[in-house]
Amino acid sequence: MTREEILAGLFSSEEITSGRVFLTKEQRSQIGELSREQVPSGLVARYVIARDGQVVGRAYVDTHIVRTKRESLLISLDADGSLRRIDVTAFLEPLQFQAAPSWYQQYNGHPLSDEVYPQRAIRAIAGATLTANVTNAAVRRVLATDLVLEGTAR
Repeated sequence: MTREEILAGLFSSEEITSGRVFLTKEQRSQIGELSREQVPSGLVARYVIARDGQVVGRAYVDTHIVRTKRESLLISLDADGSLRRIDVTAFLEPLQFQAAPSWYQQYNGHPLSDEVYPQRAIRAIAGATLTANVTNAAVRRVLATDLVLEGTAR
């Protein structure tokens, strides 16, 4: 499925606008501080999902290296900025290092907080520790990015 098909099914909407956002140096710094993660790029792929002119959610693509190969996640958020769902759109590592769908689901409903870490609100995962760590970093980056771009960062 394409990203747009995933989002249309998730939000039951036909108003999906894709775009790229170029972060300023200040925004990157603020995202890094909020997420406590490195912000490797100033370019953000973002989707805004609307129904009847009202924003019902946003989604971001985060591509990163797990061990030596890429993983791309489509991280969808509700209008309030809490995590709605994570979809793995590319995983080039051996499949034994990919987390089960149920593991990704534990992020659902979480806003950015100090609890969004493995061993806190997120269960650790045996045999895929690197996947868990980079996924958590991606989630924290996306949640912080959304706060900054939506102007709701504190």
